[in-house]
Amino acid sequence: MSQTDTAVIRIHPADNVVIARRQLVSGTRLEGEGVTVVGLVPPGHKVAVRAIAAGEAVRRYNQIIGVARQAIAPGQHVHTQNLEFSDFERDYAVGQDAHPTDFVDAPAMFDGIVRADGRIATRNYIGILTSVNCSATVARAIADHFRRDIRPEALAACPNVDGVVALTHGAGCATGSDGEPLRVLRRTLGGYARHANFGGLMVVGLGCETNQIGGLMEQEHLRESGMLHTFNIQDTGGTRKTVARGIELVERMLEQANRVERQAVPASHLTVGLQCGGSDGYSGISANPALGAAVDLLVRHGGTAILSETPEIYGGEHLLTRRAQTPAVADKLLARVRWWEDYCARNDAEMDNNPSAGNKAGGLTTILEKSLGAIAKSGTTNLTDVYEYAEPVHTRGLVFMDTPGYDPVSATGQVAGGANLICFTTGRGSAYGCAPAPSLKLSTNTALWQRQADDIDINCGEVVDGAQSVAQMGERIFRLMLQTASGRRTRSETHGYGQNEFVPWQLGAVM
Repeated sequence: MSQTDTAVIRIHPADNVVIARRQLVSGTRLEGEGVTVVGLVPPGHKVAVRAIAAGEAVRRYNQIIGVARQAIAPGQHVHTQNLEFSDFERDYAVGQDAHPTDFVDAPAMFDGIVRADGRIATRNYIGILTSVNCSATVARAIADHFRRDIRPEALAACPNVDGVVALTHGAGCATGSDGEPLRVLRRTLGGYARHANFGGLMVVGLGCETNQIGGLMEQEHLRESGMLHTFNIQDTGGTRKTVARGIELVERMLEQANRVERQAVPASHLTVGLQCGGSDGYSGISANPALGAAVDLLVRHGGTAILSETPEIYGGEHLLTRRAQTPAVADKLLARVRWWEDYCARNDAEMDNNPSAGNKAGGLTTILEKSLGAIAKSGTTNLTDVYEYAEPVHTRGLVFMDTPGYDPVSATGQVAGGANLICFTTGRGSAYGCAPAPSLKLSTNTALWQRQADDIDINCGEVVDGAQSVAQMGERIFRLMLQTASGRRTRSETHGYGQNEFVPWQLGAVM
């Protein structure tokens, strides 16, 4: 990345656009580019630095982000009015950029919670899952009994328990009893039930739903125990009795859950879900590549990172196939991309329906441009495996999980797969949080940090400002990952986010 002019950022010498560091007004001379701005260009938006003919490719990151709708003169603002999506032939070059990982001799450590079966936790919650939406109110009533903000005495004797959370959802019935939608929901619930960050768990049902608790337990190979209980409203005798039973069972589990102690464990026990939401024109310049640098460090220390949001790698998937460790890994990734193309066609949608209105206001014009910035979160190490939604992640290194681009759905799949930490970059501002995995928020620009610091854990806008390099910021993020995994609370945790952000991917028709 070059910064030859303080007003703009040039990402690659071959690019025919540069990015405005601040708002540019007509007549501003970009000395490093030999161009004078024509009209207003908002911060984070693109400025043409060469004449671009109608139909010619516009390049950013030395990659195609679309084609000119019309002739674009040097100095003009390049955005939706003159740039459009156009598909193009990708060079997948499978494995061409793959290389051996340079593992460190002495991995970094964090203070984790070691479960009896050897799993490592970063948090210690009691969880309440629901088989169906019909039991959501009961589950929330049980959890509310233990809320520290309204009933601090309920957990006063349990300082080592992070809280009691109800993770409810809107599905579980009105679907086929043996189809993919139910299997995926059960896989998601099973992943949460097994998650190391739950010291104790219960599953509450209604009783007559399609997603019978017995079927969930059988598919996911779960068994009841002193720290895993299941029951339903109809068998228990109604709402009041079910809430009372749930409270009683939580109280029984709390004593054992509180016995945990943190101890030093290697960073190889960290599995980090990578997210970006409310992205802007700076995302691919600051927070995303800085998170990518942190991912490279995490992988070198033996840890795992999960890249997701398949619709938001579209048009840039060739950059990942080039890093695929084997042809089979590349084939699995491309199969998921083709599935999404078919999915969109069946539902009368287009892949370029993404970016959102907020993304466009922040300077992103096409899905191609957004995807290239999103992929920067993955760093530079090999792609070691590809997983379907909510599948358990067992491969270390950088992996990919097929999820929608909608952040709560995507992160839910990652946590079900085993992510015990989420790193979430944002340029427009996001107030997302996650339970039971803590979520770190990274701002792409300093203006957002100043406006919404209450929700942001680290300001990567310093890269845009020239105060920090991508590598320096990546080191800071990695250290913050370790501190957070050791128990340091995130901004979203202090606000109580996490329960409402559990959103399993609801596939198929609702009957």
